[in-house]
Amino acid sequence: MSLLLRPLLYYALFLSLVPTFSQSQTARGLIYSATADFRHDSIPTARDALIARGQSIDILFDVTEDPTRFTDAGLTPYDLLVFLMNTGEAVLDEAGKAALQRYLDLGGNFVAIHSASDCLRNTTFYGREVGAFFDYHPLIQNATVDVIDASHPSTNMLPAQWSVQDEFFLDRYNFKSDPRSVGAVVVLSANESSYLDPGPRRFDQGTPHPTAWYQERGAGVENGGILGRSFYTSLGHLNQTWQDDLFLGHVAGGIFWALQSNTTRAFNSSGQVGNPGTLPGTASGPATTISRSNPSSSPGTSGTSRHVCFPSTPSNSLDIGVVLKFLERTHARVH
Repeated sequence: MSLLLRPLLYYALFLSLVPTFSQSQTARGLIYSATADFRHDSIPTARDALIARGQSIDILFDVTEDPTRFTDAGLTPYDLLVFLMNTGEAVLDEAGKAALQRYLDLGGNFVAIHSASDCLRNTTFYGREVGAFFDYHPLIQNATVDVIDASHPSTNMLPAQWSVQDEFFLDRYNFKSDPRSVGAVVVLSANESSYLDPGPRRFDQGTPHPTAWYQERGAGVENGGILGRSFYTSLGHLNQTWQDDLFLGHVAGGIFWALQSNTTRAFNSSGQVGNPGTLPGTASGPATTISRSNPSSSPGTSGTSRHVCFPSTPSNSLDIGVVLKFLERTHARVH
């Protein structure tokens, strides 16, 4: 066989012989947008945009501003919580905070948007789960955000320098601490030369100026807890922002990434929270899922999603050498 044709044959065999599966249960998310201080008039626009965009990343959202939903039974069905532009300490009572802590300890995933870094300010575990608390912001003005990590699903659709008119909850939102101090990885940074900020800055938020970040292991989880993922973006102040495809791709990418923690029931039959369901397994172990959803597709349209199951590897990722050996064995049997 020609060495040139051999890889093509292997690829064809791969496509024809490896089965494909759909995620057995759509992931479920709860959007919580209660406020106790300043309320953004863009909250309804944001909720609608998230619900529409959820179709492209295989997640079904419920929405609430009812703090009594924060009980063990009320949170258990969800693979992801989204705190959307919340403000003030009173958005949850002590029982609600305790339920949120238990949800995170059981592997629940967490996404916070814009002023969600300005609520529950006296709740230590919440501040660690978000990454940092809001301090202040200058006037709304045009500014540029620098992409620090272009490989992350929340940024891979963005230009290297992204011009945005927003309030920047992180770059115009200045923070009371550096999110990197709790293990967060910053993916967007405010370009401080592109806007005016008279200050004063009373806290060290680190350099470069953080605007969006993620935590592979949410720092709000107590010792011994199951570590789900956390994602935060400081952007999202204006109604117009929630109508911008690049911004919506940014947020959807963060949600998509958080859901890949493999700690909740929609993706892991051993999960203790999330939408019940199991992925097809194999004789050598649980299934590893490779999702090909497109988080940056237009709002209100369904992206494509294909899930291919292989025996899982210790890194929970596809080992190309394993695949090639599988194809070689298959080729030998066929010929």
